[in-house]
Amino acid sequence: MKNKFYLTCAIPYVNSPPHVGHVLGFVQGDTIARYHRLLGEDVLALSGGDENALKNVQAAEKAGEPIKEFIDRNTQLFFDLTKKLNVQFDVWQKGSDQKTHFPSSQKLWKLCEKDIYTKKYSGLYCVGCETFYEKEELNEKGECFEHPGKKLDEVEEENYFFKLSRYQDQLIKLIESSELEIVPEERKNEVLSFLKGGLQDISISRSNERAKNWGVPVPGDDKQRIYVWFDALNIYQSGIGFGWDEEKYKKWWPADVHVIGKGIIRFHAVYWPAFLLSAGLRLPKKLFVHGYYTVNGQKMSKTIGNVYDPIPLLEKYGADPLRYYCLAKTSPFTDGDFSEEKFIEAYNSNLANGLGNLVARVAKLCERELDF
Repeated sequence: MKNKFYLTCAIPYVNSPPHVGHVLGFVQGDTIARYHRLLGEDVLALSGGDENALKNVQAAEKAGEPIKEFIDRNTQLFFDLTKKLNVQFDVWQKGSDQKTHFPSSQKLWKLCEKDIYTKKYSGLYCVGCETFYEKEELNEKGECFEHPGKKLDEVEEENYFFKLSRYQDQLIKLIESSELEIVPEERKNEVLSFLKGGLQDISISRSNERAKNWGVPVPGDDKQRIYVWFDALNIYQSGIGFGWDEEKYKKWWPADVHVIGKGIIRFHAVYWPAFLLSAGLRLPKKLFVHGYYTVNGQKMSKTIGNVYDPIPLLEKYGADPLRYYCLAKTSPFTDGDFSEEKFIEAYNSNLANGLGNLVARVAKLCERELDF
């Protein structure tokens, strides 16, 4: 019987078309999956669309389009990108799928109910990160470090909260022992520092009014929608049958590795395992945390607006040169500064000149041999 290997790549927001930063995670994940297929293992690779985020709703409103039409189109752009990159995802799970994802997320909620309670709350909400922040977590201008220049929303409403603080000590032990492995070590230490600073309970719902009636309804409460990180992280389970095909789920879960960017490590290394512990479910085995592509040292971000569209590069040069750049010219764990000029330079010097000259010389030698 073959060993199974279940890999996921981060589930992108679909508030706008994909950029080169998304290519990095997709290519890294696909390369790991290809390696395990070469080992003869039974591999399943999953990604999809994070379709229930507030930023998606706001983007649709700004575009003057119905939410579903806007989200369906953008999610398709991400899927099309994976095909153009020759990235193989065996499952592409949509967060708006009411037949599979909705019942799956509601099942997870019900399994966590002992740790869920309601309270009134006011705080500063970053739509870019889809999370609340304390004032001490912001920069001197009162902005999120991930999205400088973007004003936070002041939110006051009654929501459902999850007792995240209950799992602080357990999470520390799991990560210190590498039962939940985080690579590289720098990111492991970052998470441990965050955990040891003390955990606060977190809001896991939002009002229908703020959510514009979009997203997974809270079980038993028609006035609230499930918070995006509780919902979106569960795509890793809903895509393999949790809540609708238990045999398939038992075959593949737990995930062998989540491939994610460093900006969402808190959600994957703290929130997600806490939800799973509360639900009595097994934890993923490893988090592979990569860096960002930056532009002049600043994170490439749709929210900020400093992004490179990968499609023109793919149409002009093909998939392999861009895959090569992601793997050979970018560290797997630290940030890499991207520009079209740097990409073209690597293409010309390493591929066109380096490999191209090698092929030309080998061809010339073959011609000489054939002359004898």
